[in-house]
Amino acid sequence: MKILLALLATVALANPPGVAAAPARAAASAPAAAPLSKGEVKAMQEFKMLDFNGDGKLSRSEVVLFPRLSAAFDETDTDHDNFVSYAEVRVFAAKYRAERERKRAAQAEVASDNPMPKP
Repeated sequence: MKILLALLATVALANPPGVAAAPARAAASAPAAAPLSKGEVKAMQEFKMLDFNGDGKLSRSEVVLFPRLSAAFDETDTDHDNFVSYAEVRVFAAKYRAERERKRAAQAEVASDNPMPKP
């Protein structure tokens, strides 16, 4: 569970808002591609750690020990092939990050509308 959260957080932080999520293979095969950030490298390592059989995708059985990923598996598996690819994790993380940023912005707006009374 902690690994999934770390993976999602790492992927979310590694990809700035507005950056399209490209498949890992495209990034790896592009010779002129920019070097990966530390966050992206960490996210890829964590994904590979979860990918027990090394096929480049996560099955339900590979994530069974991680309840949060198991719970979000269907939402993350956008192509409905019963596997979660690294690209799908990146897209899910971007959605997760955007939702988190919206919540923070809403909380900040509420806080600014209701300043604390001075004692």
